[in-house]
Amino acid sequence: MSNVPLGNEKKANVDISRRKFLVGTAGLAAVAGLPAVAVNAAAANPPTSQAKTTTEKWKGDTVTTKDGIQIYYKDWGSGQPIVFSHGWPLSADDWDPQMLFFLSKGYRVIATDRRGHGRSSQTGDGHDMDHYADDLKAVTDHLNLKDAIHVGHSTGGGQVVHYLGRHGDKNVAKAAIISAVPPLMVKTPANPLGLPKSVFDDLQAQLAANRAKFYYDLPAGPFYGFNRPGVKTIEPLIWNWWRQGMMGGAKAGYDGIVAFSQTDFTEDLKKISVPVLVMHSEDDQIVPYQASGPLSAKLLKNGTLKTYKDLPHGMITTHADVINADLLAFFKS
Repeated sequence: MSNVPLGNEKKANVDISRRKFLVGTAGLAAVAGLPAVAVNAAAANPPTSQAKTTTEKWKGDTVTTKDGIQIYYKDWGSGQPIVFSHGWPLSADDWDPQMLFFLSKGYRVIATDRRGHGRSSQTGDGHDMDHYADDLKAVTDHLNLKDAIHVGHSTGGGQVVHYLGRHGDKNVAKAAIISAVPPLMVKTPANPLGLPKSVFDDLQAQLAANRAKFYYDLPAGPFYGFNRPGVKTIEPLIWNWWRQGMMGGAKAGYDGIVAFSQTDFTEDLKKISVPVLVMHSEDDQIVPYQASGPLSAKLLKNGTLKTYKDLPHGMITTHADVINADLLAFFKS
């Protein structure tokens, strides 16, 4: 039988319910490592619109381009800025090993999701190097970056090269392109070492037929070199690649194949005056070595070629310790 005086049952029930709620939130706070007082204060003071804005900003930031596309970016730390441009068909997340490493070394690290990829707008058009370069400029202008270092992997290497060739290197200190697509991937009379156009047509056909399967087969095979004898497959890497690819739009992935394979970066490379480190592996099964890294290094005014023997195309992930150390040495040189 209740000891609560008659007439006070309702008030007592409210008090008991409130105590249960506070105890529950205190327990959640303990699990999350948050002070119970903070949770209780939050319960007593519902979030304001200003608090909501702060939370949304914490989740990530975007820049709106001239054609109305939202470009998502991460921006961590302070110090000299390093801007990372990812490969096809991935996202800023592909740079996690580099972002954390260089953040710990005192750099400001920034990475974007290219249009149609990751958390950026899934637009149906503009999936070409001119737009990619202009989108990168929109981010660097928005953040007012000075003395920046630009790093691009694969298609992102082409984006960096075209950005520097198209918009100049006034506020750029250095650049590095890793397993990058320049000067030109497709075979032409002037580029006999390139791959036949039919190779890229087949990639588009596989994407259109079954994008989910295609985005599994690539990282499970040649991208990370898991198809090489003696190389142990790392299943979580495959699924992380797949996750990033499937976050983006199918149209961006489809059109992006043309952008990275048929864009000729020769004139862009010739215009760049800042020091550029060209990092490429002889065993790259996605962007063949002989038609890319050595040729790009020769076309650059101030290029340095760093050759690896048995590393895969996705070496920024599988061999992050090696790549990070070589990048750091170049940045400090």
